[in-house]
Amino acid sequence: MILLTQVIGALYGMLAVIFGAFGAHALKKTFSEEHLKSFETGVKYQMYHAILLVIIGYNFGFNSSLETYIAYSFIIGTFLFSFSIYGLCLSAAKGKKLRILGPITPIGGLFLVIGWGLLLYSFIAEVV
Repeated sequence: MILLTQVIGALYGMLAVIFGAFGAHALKKTFSEEHLKSFETGVKYQMYHAILLVIIGYNFGFNSSLETYIAYSFIIGTFLFSFSIYGLCLSAAKGKKLRILGPITPIGGLFLVIGWGLLLYSFIAEVV
C-alpha cells in the first residue's frame, strides 16, 4: 500500500502539471472564463491531494485499516472530483455537456472530506 500511495500521488502530481499547462495555454481559446476557473479548481485539488498522498505514503506504515481507508479516500476522491470536473468542462466546450458527470463531482468531494476527517481522527486518536 505504501508504494501504491506514492505512485498514485506522483502520477496525480505529474498529471496536474500537464493539465494545468494544457488549461493555461491550449484551452484558453476554447473555454469560457467560468470553465477555465472550474478546470483550474480541478487541477488545484488534484495537486494538493497528490502532494498529500506522497506525504502519507512516506509517513504511514499502513499497519492499520484506518491508514488504508485514508489513502483510498484520497485516491478515489481525487479521481472522482478532479476528473469529473475535467470531463464536464471539456464536454461543455464541445457543446455536448456530459450531465452524468455532474453528480460525480460532489461524491468525489465527499470522499475527500471523509479522507480529511479520518486523518484528523487518526491524529486525535494518537493523543487520546
